[in-house]
Amino acid sequence: MTQITYNRLSTSPFPSTLDERLSTAKGRNAVIQHINKNSPLPIYYQIEAALKQQIEEGLLQPGDLIPSEREFAEAHQISRMTVRQAISNLVNAGYLIRQKGRGTFVANKKIVMQLSGLTSFSEEMEHLGLEPASELLSYQTIAAEMTIANKLGIREGAKIYELKRLRIANEQPLALETVYIPEQLLPGLNQDVAITSLYAFAEASGLNLGRASQTFESRLATKEEAQHLGLSVSSPVLSVEQLTFLATDQPFEYVISAYRGDRYTFTVEMERQR
Repeated sequence: MTQITYNRLSTSPFPSTLDERLSTAKGRNAVIQHINKNSPLPIYYQIEAALKQQIEEGLLQPGDLIPSEREFAEAHQISRMTVRQAISNLVNAGYLIRQKGRGTFVANKKIVMQLSGLTSFSEEMEHLGLEPASELLSYQTIAAEMTIANKLGIREGAKIYELKRLRIANEQPLALETVYIPEQLLPGLNQDVAITSLYAFAEASGLNLGRASQTFESRLATKEEAQHLGLSVSSPVLSVEQLTFLATDQPFEYVISAYRGDRYTFTVEMERQR
């Protein structure tokens, strides 16, 4: 578990031959032309490197279906175990994704988020050139239970908003979040506002956001999370708890989020303290 504190700043059927299958998806898939069996580089590494290069150069696009292990093996007269090792390494690295009963596909590119300032989901997606959206799953005013009341620095039983939202970028679900905000801080918060940027609304309402603390933990997706995020149950997710404060150090919101583990990479830049 890691805690960080910061301040505000489609698929087609396969053609009949291997070369056709590698070259026809979207008309741009490349072929592994040659494997050097006399090279000191292991064969699995040559396959892995060639596919990785084609993905990074855009010759293989997200959603493209790659040939099966058997077809790779037969085309290059190598063992399926060798091909399996190359494919498994690319799956583990996030370049490919296996779908049971369908095959192996080029994965969507991961979203790299730099944890260097307090930004909203909408602000971050727009910065990355993606179109953010939110689907409001539930909106209600509830009495704060003790754990949440302690997080928000309010008395137990005080009125708070509870919002459940599916966060989306370029029409793809990325995160499921539950937000808790003291009602007294944002009395104008309604369902229409809840699908937009809460930070923008808060600042437009005269609040000055100051900093936030986040705690990260990897775990398996719950049934609800898997359903909304388009994952299989027990797929890996990144669980993030965030406590956001106003500039006065008064707690503003407590958020529990589950991010798709196959779509997100978080990076942190650190300097050595002297």
